[in-house]
Amino acid sequence: MRTGRPLLAAAALAVLTTGAAFLFGPGPGEPPAAGSAKKKTTGVPAAACTADARYPKRQLRGLWIATVKNIDWPSRTGLTPERQRAEYVKILDGAVKLRFNAVFVQVRPASDALYRSSMEPWSQYLTGTAGKDPGWDPLPFLVEEAHKRGLEFHAWFNPYRVADDTDLAKLPASHPARRHPGWTVTYDGRRYYNPGLPQVREHVVKVVTDVTKRYDVDGIHFDDYFYPYPGSGGTFDDKAAFAKYGKGQSLADWRRQNVNTLVAEVDAAVHATKGYVKFGISPFGIWRNKAQDPAGSDTTGMSAYDSIYADARAWIKAGTVDYVLPQLYWPRGFKAADYRVLAPWWARQVKGTGVDLYIGQAVYRVGARDDKAWTRPGELSAHLTLNRKYKQIEGDVYFSAKNVMDDPLRAMSRLAADHYARPALLPLIKERGGAAPARPAGLKAAGAALTWTPAQGARSYAVYRLPASGADCHTTDARDLVAVVTAPSFTAPKPGTYLVTALDRLQHESDAATVTVR
Repeated sequence: MRTGRPLLAAAALAVLTTGAAFLFGPGPGEPPAAGSAKKKTTGVPAAACTADARYPKRQLRGLWIATVKNIDWPSRTGLTPERQRAEYVKILDGAVKLRFNAVFVQVRPASDALYRSSMEPWSQYLTGTAGKDPGWDPLPFLVEEAHKRGLEFHAWFNPYRVADDTDLAKLPASHPARRHPGWTVTYDGRRYYNPGLPQVREHVVKVVTDVTKRYDVDGIHFDDYFYPYPGSGGTFDDKAAFAKYGKGQSLADWRRQNVNTLVAEVDAAVHATKGYVKFGISPFGIWRNKAQDPAGSDTTGMSAYDSIYADARAWIKAGTVDYVLPQLYWPRGFKAADYRVLAPWWARQVKGTGVDLYIGQAVYRVGARDDKAWTRPGELSAHLTLNRKYKQIEGDVYFSAKNVMDDPLRAMSRLAADHYARPALLPLIKERGGAAPARPAGLKAAGAALTWTPAQGARSYAVYRLPASGADCHTTDARDLVAVVTAPSFTAPKPGTYLVTALDRLQHESDAATVTVR
């Protein structure tokens, strides 16, 4: 145990080739003199190198791919499986082009499934009809294609949403909410599962465990929808559950405890099923405001703690998440929720805990004219520049795929040029285990073609090119990293000395094998 809502509405403040990924040109400097292949890493010891913040060795670079309402994939309902596959591959290739290394794909938008499930019906966002079999199971394909490109795959779930409608009769007869209407609460024109019921938590845990067990996912991901965001009136009617299970707590404390319990149960179930699978949550960007709690941020927006009963600080302290990914969907200088205030606040919360911190970035807001900051093409890039000041911030995830691919104001192109000039390995999470594979054997060069023997336990390989000085800084940062590939081969873009290391699925890195390309 360790010690999203990507669809954020404006009202909440009222308050992106098989076998290889991230291929670039050579690193800094001229190629060294040609020589024969060598068996050991050459150059000066890495300890003599000073890390260059522009080229972080490990950094999560993720993309949210939303399926709800066909936001990102598939683009509309009723497409043939061939069209669905082609659209998805296009998104992944776009992500690779931007040097991303992870995707967060929404597989359960609302107690439904974009995979074959015995517990919940097929999602309407595949065929247009809830419960209708699309004729194939997308999830193995989604995972496999991501892995082919060196992208980590996180399965994204919404825990409590049932339907954007109050009429349960519109749901398939097999739907859990049809079979157990007492599990649900109607609020603000929608149906939700009642987080206060043990049966609901048990169902959610079973659904998540099923996917973890049957599919080769790398992570389980929750967004920020827990108790519903405040609506236009009425109350969330959980009086009966509170009377039965409240045990003397205040309603607010009881609701937070319900969410905390689910998070802890999911964390335990995921890791008991496959210890290497990561579990994390993307909470709303404001935990609490300083005016209500001295531990809160100097902000004045909606509080996740008070409004949707999501206590991210509690998950961090309890170690029931491997990472948090707060959705900091506001620009620098935004008075109610300034990025310059929130990024360091979250960095402080995870400091010394072992919980990783990534930041959710709002590409969907770029170009919006309701805030002058979002009309600046460099605003997103500036966020990552600020992040460099805080070592606890280990990456970013972007909402959402369509917006990233559309590249509004060429903001993503600018960000990639400014910050993703080299590939990056994934951050390591000690508690998820793993170990570095053996060093690649049989490395040889035939002209520009590098080949080696597949290393046992390796999912991918990192390829570095040394600068003219021969300084070997590959363990320090990514300045000499030219590619992360999934096949035991690589075509060198120019002559020089190349290093190849093996990476396990969590990207623990082996010692390097060395060869010179003439």
